[in-house]
Amino acid sequence: MEIFLKKEKKIILLIMNCHKYIYKSDHQRKTWLSSLTSQITYYHVLGDPNLSTDFQFVEEERKLIVKTDDDYNSLPKKVIAAYNAIYQSFDFNYIFKTDDDQELIKPAFLDIIIGLLSKNSENSKCHYGGHIVDVQQPYLSKYHLIHPELPVHLPVYVTKYCSGRFYFLSYEAVFYLIKQREKIEKEYLEDYAIGHHLHDYFKTNIMMLNTDKYFVDISTF
Repeated sequence: MEIFLKKEKKIILLIMNCHKYIYKSDHQRKTWLSSLTSQITYYHVLGDPNLSTDFQFVEEERKLIVKTDDDYNSLPKKVIAAYNAIYQSFDFNYIFKTDDDQELIKPAFLDIIIGLLSKNSENSKCHYGGHIVDVQQPYLSKYHLIHPELPVHLPVYVTKYCSGRFYFLSYEAVFYLIKQREKIEKEYLEDYAIGHHLHDYFKTNIMMLNTDKYFVDISTF
């Protein structure tokens, strides 16, 4: 019987991309991704519903292709499919997640985060972190005004979640989320979906990060 051994990587950085905006990944590779620490392995994530397998790594291009649609509404499906691909393929400590329209203006930020996480003891381990959005009352999202492809009626319930600009998840948190995959796939707002379906246990020691100080939107190409 063939035994599959997972590759050992401490940090996996996943950057949500799509075929329509593939040029954004090229820009990131030429700029801040070129100076990443050796502790981080990154992949741009794209969707392909016609893929013959659940996922495929294209190592020479630093791409992870998952068997999902590649449109905006499918982002929660793409993200959880990517987390499953990493879980199936790597022995890792943390997944870092960001998007293809982000520019890291202070590269030392990622090294600082790695340093902070390495100091966690088992009892005080940080499983989740980013810019925390604390939803204290349910409301209807207005995000369809920015992305008209989204449903007009899109409720957001009481929860804490980290903004999709950048957040991290521990191995244990990723494992838990994979078990919530069916629920996450029914959502439309990716960052909210992750936080909403993540058990409160993993938010006990949530790390607040002012990501707006380190990342900016790439507005022109």
